[in-house]
Amino acid sequence: MKFEIATLGIIHSPYKEKFAIPRQPGLVQSATARLELLAPYNQPDTVRGIEQFSHLWLSFVFHQTMAQGWHPTVRPPRLGGNERVGVFASRSTFRPNPLGLSVVPLLGVTHDNSGLWLELGAVDLLDGTPIVDIKPYIPYADSIANAQGGFAPDAPKARLQVALSEQATSQLAAARARYPQLAEFLTEVLAQDPRPAYRQGKTDDKEYGVRLYDFNVRFTIAEPHCLVVAIDPA
Repeated sequence: MKFEIATLGIIHSPYKEKFAIPRQPGLVQSATARLELLAPYNQPDTVRGIEQFSHLWLSFVFHQTMAQGWHPTVRPPRLGGNERVGVFASRSTFRPNPLGLSVVPLLGVTHDNSGLWLELGAVDLLDGTPIVDIKPYIPYADSIANAQGGFAPDAPKARLQVALSEQATSQLAAARARYPQLAEFLTEVLAQDPRPAYRQGKTDDKEYGVRLYDFNVRFTIAEPHCLVVAIDPA
């Protein structure tokens, strides 16, 4: 059976590339985003009463990786990227149907001349991600006290201590008026250690770069330390 799924809206987030996106929602608390609802779903009636809920389930499309197809087994980062598990025993982006599911805080609803927006917090979604469904999070049904988390029973702890160079500190001060939470955001993102699992625990002399908001953030890692070298305009 074939069917079509409509795109209800588009995510606008600080994550401009897949690299450095937290592997689950809630790990970077200062990562806010906006969900722009598209016509004909951008009418206030579609979200009437949604403010009663603190969190939402978002169904979305892994639009940047869907063309790469899928495999029966994958290597989850939580297992060091070495051990294989079945694709249905993981949250890998490479799935038979490229659909993801994320629970995010709902901070508010904006309706103005530019359209209808849901204001979101603590997202793990790439900028431009298509949203195909929105549902309220119901605590009594969606939170199961005795559930087992398999190979990911607990949230990963921050691995790195993040510091800024003099240049990055100066650039951060200049950007503070537009992005008041930028320091906290960069610290939370980089503390998770966004590198591939195979690079962790080894000497690493590479300088990395990642697109976040309107910046190219350059950093180096000498575990357990991460140094933000520069925060350049993208």
